[in-house]
Amino acid sequence: ESPDAPSDFSCQTQDMRTVTCTWSQGGDTYLYGCHSPKYTLYEEFSQKKVPCTVSCSEQCSCSWDIGQQKILNITVTVENPLGKKTATDVFDVTHRIYPAAPSQLWEECTDTKITLYWKHQNKGIELFCQTEVLLPDGKVELHNSSDTHLHYASQSITLDGLQPYTEYTTRVHCGAAKHFWRWSEWSEAQTIRTNEAIPSGKLDIWREITPVQGGRNVTLFWKQAPSFQANGENISYEVTWGKVEDGSKSESISFSSAYNSTRISIDNHSYRISITAKNNVNYSLPSVLIIPSTTGNSFQKIITTMFCSFLEIKELKEEQVNGTDDGIFITWEPRHIYDNYIVDWCNFPMLQPCDLQWKRFGPNTSSALINSAAFIPGVRYNFQVYGSVANKTSLLEKKTGFLRELPPILDPVVEKVELTFNAVTLSWDSYPTNESQSGFVRGYHVYVSPLQEDCSLKGSQKHVLPDDLVLCKYTIENPEEKRYTVKHLLSNTKYKLVVKAYTGGGETPIVKFIYIDTPLNSNMLYLLVLLVIVPALVAAICRWKMKWVKECCCPVIPSPNKSKVLSFKEFKIGSENVLKISDCIPDILAVDSKAEAQKL
Repeated sequence: ESPDAPSDFSCQTQDMRTVTCTWSQGGDTYLYGCHSPKYTLYEEFSQKKVPCTVSCSEQCSCSWDIGQQKILNITVTVENPLGKKTATDVFDVTHRIYPAAPSQLWEECTDTKITLYWKHQNKGIELFCQTEVLLPDGKVELHNSSDTHLHYASQSITLDGLQPYTEYTTRVHCGAAKHFWRWSEWSEAQTIRTNEAIPSGKLDIWREITPVQGGRNVTLFWKQAPSFQANGENISYEVTWGKVEDGSKSESISFSSAYNSTRISIDNHSYRISITAKNNVNYSLPSVLIIPSTTGNSFQKIITTMFCSFLEIKELKEEQVNGTDDGIFITWEPRHIYDNYIVDWCNFPMLQPCDLQWKRFGPNTSSALINSAAFIPGVRYNFQVYGSVANKTSLLEKKTGFLRELPPILDPVVEKVELTFNAVTLSWDSYPTNESQSGFVRGYHVYVSPLQEDCSLKGSQKHVLPDDLVLCKYTIENPEEKRYTVKHLLSNTKYKLVVKAYTGGGETPIVKFIYIDTPLNSNMLYLLVLLVIVPALVAAICRWKMKWVKECCCPVIPSPNKSKVLSFKEFKIGSENVLKISDCIPDILAVDSKAEAQKL
């Protein structure tokens, strides 16, 4: 089939002497050998065939020397036995400049400036160049060159406002300044490092003070704050300390970049401590801490002690804080007198050293989410909040919390059991509720179960274990209350009991009980004695002495001495009471026998 017309036909030059035209081939004509498509180029203004050899791969191209001609009308013709097609490009050579890529790049540097130089092959052509700069954070900046020399084979551009001792990657491309056609290819990339400079910003420093005999041990820590820039290599640190009051000679010690802490010993006077960073150029600005004095006259000591006691009572009560999935959230009461706040904590509170960490916050901040890759559930972390002003710090508040609470590691051990016939008192006084626990101990549960009965104890709640065992549960909400009495038990009965501590993470499963037997009720025994044994004893005695009892209680002939008649006015003959006839008037008087009458 006939060929397609050449597409994307365009011509350009690098040096205004040689022109290169390019175009895209059409579809397959399915004609080969001597019948395959043939390309010819023709310049219409000069009426001459273009003297070039066409080569085709991905694109077709053809280059030739144009001599002094500046305006050209080029027609490309593609032809085979079935037909031919053409494409035309009319252009001014000065408007079709496609420069060669810049070469031989070199630079001159200061700490914040790079002047980049390069050479180009396009003498006599005014070029406009653009420099691409790859920044350390991965961002890319483009800088345009205003230097368009016409008669020189080199150009330059100055990049200003850079960071000291920092690597930048640059490359350059150029285009015609007057009649821009297209950019050249990029030059080879050049990686350049700016020169060193004095470290900028200050180190972030902190301290831990431990009282010792005759003074204090001060452990100093430092780290590079986000605003700090080392601006060089061979970083070292210098620690300097001296008394504030008498201005005596200071002491100092240097450390390599591998160190971030040291410990010094000072007495009880006030000390000024400064830490600086140093590179090959000079020192950074000092970061300063003032360690206050612990000496003074008696009045000052009294006032200080009273003030500290007041602070401890009012401010320094340790407050429990809650953890989240992202960290431990703490808040504090803002005080307008402080320039900033510092929160410190230990990443590994059970170890020594504990890996002390700290963060600084601005004067308008009163809360923070503290997170660390070292935080794990079940470990208690203690936080101290300090206020800082004029390089002096004051402890303001204490916080304690868990990333996530877990059930207690150990169950309370019942150390004492006191039994009565209807109650049992359990004691576990030595159970710890401090930092060793894996959560805040909120209280205790006392579980009771008779061996053969369901829960029916007054004041308890029913609790069913996974194996369907029913228990009676009592709750103690005060973690410091380590004694409890279970009442309303039955006497002479077997029970099993267990005491469990619970935290915000719950409690561990019940696996072990203690067993008790309530004693017999002694009051019931006394009642049994009174109601059964005593009457039986009395009955036995009465049966044994029946005649004596009968004569004492129910005689056949009552004794006149026991008669009420003798309650009248008495008349005695010797030791006997005598009833005078005049004292009473009898209804009947009878004498049974002479013996009885004689006795009377």
